[in-house]
Amino acid sequence: MAVWLVPVIVFVLAAGTVLGVYAGITYLPGALLRRRVESRIRGVSGPPELAEAKNGEAGILKRDALGPLPGLDRLAGRTAQGSALSALIQQSGVKASVSGIVLTAALLAAAGAVIGAGVFHLAWAGLAGTVVGLAAPFLFLRQRRTARLRRFEEQFPEALDLLSRAIRAGHAFTTAVGMVADEGPDPVGPEFRKCFDEQNFGLPLKDALNALAVRIPLLDVRFFVTAVLIQRETGGNLSEILDNLAHVVRERFKILRQVRVYTAHGRLTGYVLMALPAALAIVLSFINAEHMNVLFRERMGQMMLTAAIVLQIVGYVWIKRVVKIEV
Repeated sequence: MAVWLVPVIVFVLAAGTVLGVYAGITYLPGALLRRRVESRIRGVSGPPELAEAKNGEAGILKRDALGPLPGLDRLAGRTAQGSALSALIQQSGVKASVSGIVLTAALLAAAGAVIGAGVFHLAWAGLAGTVVGLAAPFLFLRQRRTARLRRFEEQFPEALDLLSRAIRAGHAFTTAVGMVADEGPDPVGPEFRKCFDEQNFGLPLKDALNALAVRIPLLDVRFFVTAVLIQRETGGNLSEILDNLAHVVRERFKILRQVRVYTAHGRLTGYVLMALPAALAIVLSFINAEHMNVLFRERMGQMMLTAAIVLQIVGYVWIKRVVKIEV
């Protein structure tokens, strides 16, 4: 390297560092502020059916953000299945779009087909891999949705207590909702934040509460929304109503936990019956691989495996239905 290149490189690096620091100090705060504003606006976006006002004019809510395939997102927004999938994504709390989920399902289905056919060298194994890969994203969303709704249900009585205390202290109901949004954990805090922001941006409180009931399809939330709306029309002691509702929710949870204790044996039986054949097949594959390979090579063995899998699934679903008790 020539001697004169050293000071030139040092000068360029020093100048770049100074300009970078200057640009960061000058433009970074504004960029972060714009990002926060955009995040708040996206936070109040709901399912497509909530994006239009009742009178047919454009509502105050933005459409959901488009994913890697914007055309597919717009097309899904016009169909019932696309709207249901969008609501499922929102309820699960996953930051994804309809097109992103569909594209992920397609890629996993292709990967499952290649892995199934390549490992077992059977057509039905490739088909099974396709089905598993195609269903995996949607099962993941449903699992996340169930877990998130369960957390919301457990945190909801504390939110009702906070609302009641704030109203008893003299705050307005909307101010109390804002306090729950600020102090509540996820997912209670973010959901009440959306409700607070919606009415704060001009949506009537009735519509904001109904949107909360749509996003959180729980019976307790519907009771809460109905009680608040009736109280605002007829009057009454709202803090006492919220205290009673929180007490009812806690008592229902107490009964639900007792039911789970009583049905623990049945649920454990279902798990064992599902895992035992698969575990036994793996053990036998190590002990006598030739004996197990007959099930995969012979036509009769393949039919027996298919029937066993179907019967296992039917038995597991049957046990789940038996031990599931609504409280």
